[in-house]
Amino acid sequence: MLRIIVLGTAAGGGLPQWNCGCANCNRARRDSKIQMTQCSIAVSADGDHWYLINASPDIRQQITATPQLHPRPGRLRDSPIAGVILTNGEIDAIAGLLTLREGSPFAIYAHQAVLDTLKANSIFNVLTLERVKRHAMTSGQPFKPLLPDGSASGLEITPFKVSGKEALYLESNASSSAAARDDGGTLGLKIRHVAEDKVFFFIPACADVTLELKTMLSGAALVLFDGTLWRDDEMIAAGLSQKTGTRMGHVSMSGDNGAISALGALNIGQKIFLHINNSNPALFAESPERRSAEQAGWRVPHDGMEIQL
Repeated sequence: MLRIIVLGTAAGGGLPQWNCGCANCNRARRDSKIQMTQCSIAVSADGDHWYLINASPDIRQQITATPQLHPRPGRLRDSPIAGVILTNGEIDAIAGLLTLREGSPFAIYAHQAVLDTLKANSIFNVLTLERVKRHAMTSGQPFKPLLPDGSASGLEITPFKVSGKEALYLESNASSSAAARDDGGTLGLKIRHVAEDKVFFFIPACADVTLELKTMLSGAALVLFDGTLWRDDEMIAAGLSQKTGTRMGHVSMSGDNGAISALGALNIGQKIFLHINNSNPALFAESPERRSAEQAGWRVPHDGMEIQL
């Protein structure tokens, strides 16, 4: 059985974001049941060994809230986390690595550009190479991650390029326009249970739904997809930023070129939005935007939700 746990549903900053006084964040401060941590999932082929997909800044809170990730009974120092797979080098994907510094062995898998970023910043040396091996992923080339003892994990991961942008802190001029790019710095993942041949896709950031991507996702049993914004100018309209979703490397949920329209005819079994920004009205079940997404067959998960294939 392929098991997926949604550790965090929100985009960078979470819900509420610490310094945001928008209506959505203020509502979440009053109601802890709708609070969300930053986007990450855990996946397992056997229910005992788990791989984190991205290591959010909220990872300690997420692990504490997830019994499947706790030390196993009778062991003083232990973790069922066998590895972390990174889809990009954004702060909300890599900062949580620093929380995993207490000596448990695991592996990091990432595009070489992301590994180079980790190597260039000496603070990540707290994850010693003796205990935390780093492996480069190549777009289009599947690999089977191994457990810390060298045995098979039962998973096969195929990274693939999606249109996106480099992390803001790596841009040469943060105020300039950053064109969408597909050089591998932003990856989607096809994750397969080897023995049962069950597959799902994880795409937390995507700037454009290309024909190639549509072809790949057509008929998929499960797709977890970028749901950052409801509309491209959402942040501007809310007075929160001068950037469009496109500028930030995220296709919107709605609109002629949005995810709901672009993926609507692909016969996908389960469609789930992740990486949802605190400005997005679809966060709330009673909103017309949420109802519109649900009528189109999409779900917005809650932190801690488990999916089985």
